[in-house]
Amino acid sequence: MRTRDGASLQERIVALIHERGLAPGSPMPTEVQLMDLLGASRNSVREAVRALKALGIVEIRHGHGTFVGHASLDVLTPSLAFQVRSGPGGGIRALHDLVEVRELLETELIGQVARSTSAVRLAALDALVNGMDRDREADRAFHALLYESCGNELVLQLIGLFWDVYHEVEPTLGPPEERTAEIVVNHRRIVAALRARDAEAAREAMRLHFRDVKARIARAEARSLTAPT
Repeated sequence: MRTRDGASLQERIVALIHERGLAPGSPMPTEVQLMDLLGASRNSVREAVRALKALGIVEIRHGHGTFVGHASLDVLTPSLAFQVRSGPGGGIRALHDLVEVRELLETELIGQVARSTSAVRLAALDALVNGMDRDREADRAFHALLYESCGNELVLQLIGLFWDVYHEVEPTLGPPEERTAEIVVNHRRIVAALRARDAEAAREAMRLHFRDVKARIARAEARSLTAPT
């Protein structure tokens, strides 16, 4: 439902949140109040609130009411994964593009991190690398911890989003490749560059890490092109 100025009811509710300076976790106006404030029917308000809930912009706590949400980028995982899977060649090319975007982001950021990584953080990164042969989640935690010191929440959410989508779509690349030792070596190389506070070596280590990932995608793409139809 759009009003005469072209704004949807969802957009007007979001505008209301901003106008009132409501922070994440703040209670929203009640359904009746939204109906009065926006001049909309109960059904229209409910539909708009449900749509905003799906985006993480509002949170419904049964028995307590509706609150402003945190709008985490996690809600984008299903749609981005669907877009990647729906691409040419079963999504393999789109997966390459996703990894390329992540590489551009992380290669630039790692240079900044190299100048300020603490001994405590380096020790935590070492511990995560040591656990990579047993726990795949250690890889995700490693990349999140790398950029925690940047103080940029959006960066952390984007990297988490890209990681989650990649691993959700990864089965399209075929059977898993036994590369644990190689992965561990690549991550140790990154930590060594950080320990030396060598920004360029850190960038190169990150490029090598993503070069291996893209090589696997390229092999899967080549197999898809030669597979019988």
